[in-house]
Amino acid sequence: MGWAAVTVALLAATPVFLTRGDVTPEAELRAEAEATWKALEARYVAEAGGAPGRAPGTLSLQRGEALLPSRNGQGRPGVVELRQGTPGVLDARLRVALRHELAHQLLWWACPASAEDRLFHEAFALSVSGELVEWREAPYQSLTNASAELARNPDVDTPRARRALARVLNEDSGFPKALTRRLKQCHDGARWTVPLSVDELVGVAVQAVASATVVLSRHSGEVLLAEGDIRTAMPYGSTLKPFVVAGSSEPPPVLAARAEVTEWLCGERLPAKVDVKTALLRSCNGYFLDWEARGSAPRNFGPWGAVLAAVGLSSMPLDMADAIGLRSTLRLSPWGLAQAYRLLAEARPDLMAVLADNAARGTLSELPASKAYAGVATKTGTVRDADSRPRLGWIVAVDEDLVAVVARPGVMPRAFADEVPEVLAKVRKKRSGLESARVQVLGLVPPGEIEARCRGSGFSLEDGSPRAIPEEFSKLEALVSKGAAVCLGSPWQVRFPDAPAGRDYAGIFTGSPPPPYKPPAGVPTSPKELKARRGSDFLFRTTRLQYTAGVVAAEDSALKGEARVALARVVAHNERHAGSRHPGRPICDTTHCQAFLGTVRVQPEEERALNAPALRWREWLPFSQGGQAPWRETRPRGQVESLLGSGAVSVRFADGRVHYLRTKREGGAVFDVSESRPCEWVRSALKLPACPRSVVFEDKKVVFEGRGQGHGEGLDVEAAKASGLNAERILERAYGSTSVRMPPLPLGEGGG
Repeated sequence: MGWAAVTVALLAATPVFLTRGDVTPEAELRAEAEATWKALEARYVAEAGGAPGRAPGTLSLQRGEALLPSRNGQGRPGVVELRQGTPGVLDARLRVALRHELAHQLLWWACPASAEDRLFHEAFALSVSGELVEWREAPYQSLTNASAELARNPDVDTPRARRALARVLNEDSGFPKALTRRLKQCHDGARWTVPLSVDELVGVAVQAVASATVVLSRHSGEVLLAEGDIRTAMPYGSTLKPFVVAGSSEPPPVLAARAEVTEWLCGERLPAKVDVKTALLRSCNGYFLDWEARGSAPRNFGPWGAVLAAVGLSSMPLDMADAIGLRSTLRLSPWGLAQAYRLLAEARPDLMAVLADNAARGTLSELPASKAYAGVATKTGTVRDADSRPRLGWIVAVDEDLVAVVARPGVMPRAFADEVPEVLAKVRKKRSGLESARVQVLGLVPPGEIEARCRGSGFSLEDGSPRAIPEEFSKLEALVSKGAAVCLGSPWQVRFPDAPAGRDYAGIFTGSPPPPYKPPAGVPTSPKELKARRGSDFLFRTTRLQYTAGVVAAEDSALKGEARVALARVVAHNERHAGSRHPGRPICDTTHCQAFLGTVRVQPEEERALNAPALRWREWLPFSQGGQAPWRETRPRGQVESLLGSGAVSVRFADGRVHYLRTKREGGAVFDVSESRPCEWVRSALKLPACPRSVVFEDKKVVFEGRGQGHGEGLDVEAAKASGLNAERILERAYGSTSVRMPPLPLGEGGG
């Protein structure tokens, strides 16, 4: 049936509402009843999958006689009995009562088979009347206690029983799925052989889920392991409690434990006074509920609500019971939870330090696997059914490099605690180089010209709090002005005038102006070289593997095989030995250090290189493109003499140095002095392709000739390509078989 036909059927099915003057104002009451009836029919059509038959001809709206103060109509077909507090006023309470009672009337007409099922009738009436929101504002009640109350009173004819039913219904987000299934049964005309049960209502609130495991890099954000449906949103238990704490604008309180309250049963030997650290480690629900009762707890996770919404939280919590997962109303996927914890770990290392004690004195303590969690921050969560049985267990684990989220159905976290260290070890065994690498980036570009955008969900951190950034390009300076900038779910895209298409940077940006730079006395340095040696205002953090792949791609993207493995090993080694390039600062991204133009797809050769043992040399290892291609370059004689000195003669290049004689005058005497400098000193200053093999001084110019490219020190990439050797032999031929200090390169490039 099309929507137009459905609308006609609904209009034709609306009964005539009769009043007799004892509930007023009559005209408004009848209009309200007609509108409510149409809305109820629409809900029935949406859930049952089709329209019911014709409505009863008339329904009577009248004042109830001898009704209990706590409720309205007693319920009989054809008659709606109402209590009116103030004559002539159609207030909010009377409207809710009317919707509730008309819901019963609709079921008696549309689903007569359910007439004796009191729980089904009351559950449907509560779900469509708007009363659930009111009941959610009542003091928190556990699902177990609510189910027990309904078991004692299946007729749901007391305020306590209706509160318990509302608690059960509020466990589900949206319209209760158990009621949808029963309404379809009504429409299909099936026999109502089994009444609705509490177990049926609760059993669909936490649907069966498969195991899910996801591991992210804290540095690059890439998904390193995904098993199961990591994108399915599920009730998250207690895993978001740290975000409640992080969202507080004032220090969390110290509260008195209340042993008589179920939610305060947080393990043995609970202190009389409980601080937030203990509450987090014990996952103590009572602490968070009492914090809310004091009126000082953050609503909607404070500034972290925007983060959780961005990574897929189904909706904002209405109260603390929602936020800390006591009700299973809200949902979040394992992927989304991992993304949120990646940002939390960056913003709040103090909270990670608290959670690192969980295996020692929290919910994962005193287990055979507890020692395996050394240095790992963890948070557990358990989603339970009405009988307090575990329906879903969660463990979130964060170490210095990884974020892991593990969800297992039907068990508590302690039952699968041994799996998480194994998952972390599995990821590290599969891929090396997951530790952090830091690099100064974009130092040759004026800072104000650099823009970045996040194609996922981007946040800037300010004093440990996240601030969402616009989706369009923004100035990178502004993004890192008060803290780190993190892109969740995607690499950063960075652009500037010389790279308008943008480059990918999978990692985290921070601001860090370098100290002033003074070139060595007597060393000629161009403005560009000054910028390169000064460093950059921006630091970028990614994984060592991603950094290595980016450098190799920038230096020689076409390189393959053993030569690529050898170069990747040198690049990774140099990232850890950058002291000679920028003392006290990370490596830079120019050829003064090693060229790096952003992150790229990792190739098998880079993975092999990072899986290999660390190189035995303990200093910076230079490399260059090398090769044997001949070249000839001409430079003004004045430029050359400004380097070597006026009157330099007998200039020759050998053994990586330039040798020459220079005329010197002292006390009236004139004599020649022998000078020797690193060849790189001349090559870099004159922008020659490589260290020359010959030089000819002419009248106003100097002609240099040579072969290959680069400074000629260390690894010759072109020679490595042609050698046919394995990576180990290539490196030994380039740097020797023992650890020897390489010649210093005061001006020259470390890379090609």
